[in-house]
Amino acid sequence: MSFTLTCPICGERDQSEFRFGNEDQGPGPGHEGLTREVYVNEVLMRETQAGSQKEWWCHSYGCGAWITIWRDTLTGRQTDEPEAVK
Repeated sequence: MSFTLTCPICGERDQSEFRFGNEDQGPGPGHEGLTREVYVNEVLMRETQAGSQKEWWCHSYGCGAWITIWRDTLTGRQTDEPEAVK
């Protein structure tokens, strides 16, 4: 599935220019008392819910910037921030 993402530096570009970073869930767990289980659950395990989710993408075949976008996982299209989150 192909779709476009908007880079704040380069403008609208095809998704093939970007690399998916992961869901953006805010800061990771603190280092104090960090175990492998906590790390795996907090950093690697993601929900990937159907609908709008906040994600990190790197414009790796462009300017190299890391961007945060909202994307609808059902359509693949970039969306605005949901009202419930604002």
